[in-house]
Amino acid sequence: MVKVPWAEPHGRFTLQYECFAIEVLLACHSVSAACELMGLDWSSAQRIMDRAVERGLARRSLEGIERVGMDEKSFGRGQDYIAVLNDLNKGRVLEVTPGNDSESGRRLWQTFTPEQRRGVEAAAMDMSAGFALATRIEAPQVKIVFERYHVSALLNKAVDEVRRSEHRARQQEGDEILKGSKQLWLYNPVNLSEERLEAFQELLAVNLKTSRAWYVKENFVGFWEQEGIWLGERYFKIWYSHAIRTRLEPIKKAARSRKKHVEGLLNYFEHPISNALSESINSRIQSLKATARGFRSFANYRTRILFFLGKLDLQPVV
Repeated sequence: MVKVPWAEPHGRFTLQYECFAIEVLLACHSVSAACELMGLDWSSAQRIMDRAVERGLARRSLEGIERVGMDEKSFGRGQDYIAVLNDLNKGRVLEVTPGNDSESGRRLWQTFTPEQRRGVEAAAMDMSAGFALATRIEAPQVKIVFERYHVSALLNKAVDEVRRSEHRARQQEGDEILKGSKQLWLYNPVNLSEERLEAFQELLAVNLKTSRAWYVKENFVGFWEQEGIWLGERYFKIWYSHAIRTRLEPIKKAARSRKKHVEGLLNYFEHPISNALSESINSRIQSLKATARGFRSFANYRTRILFFLGKLDLQPVV
């Protein structure tokens, strides 16, 4: 083996061809389409991407990152997940690791050097105990901001639990008033058609447990609209008191969960960030996964994510 100036060690292609191949891979909808255009087999394309990502990570700077997002994404079947760390300022994936627990969260934080970690001010995440615990261990100065979308999703789930329970009870008495109404309680009313909005307003006029649960859920939206942390704290106390007095167990459970994590909710007023960007990145990861028809190898999955979503300097020096 001889080191030559026109190819990388162990590379089967010239540097100029790798430059061309990287551009084609980035431009194509799928790796298989790029392979067909270039007359490459899949393994050759994978090796080109592996080397490109390795170069990009070696050149990448992680200085000055202040806000990050931590999220999970499915990998294989069942409860098989990966954890993803995103730079919320530049909209790029920083690292991917197997799992979605505290250990995977710690591995994500270890992407940074201790000095770089101290520069991070806030991290958006869902209310998973794993990522929060990892952050408190690896980056205790970071303000944890619980993801607004996840909070809303849990309240929606509580409303639906109340609806299902009430629907079963009313069905036994021959009352079908809640039949087919699931989506009405979960959607934003402004997105309903005129006909469906009228039907929803008729339901709200009835003395339903589901209506009470829905009002509690909708009232929490006002929390995010407060002008500061002290107003937010006062609003939360009033909302929490009202939620507990509903005597609806799913709503009470959701309210207690929020009270337990109230610090992460109030941090939003100091750092108004969310995982909306992470959700956008997640949808693009899902697109990569669907196009590839899934991945058997985590290493290949990680390479593909960082190649397309890491905003890395991938090209070799020619």
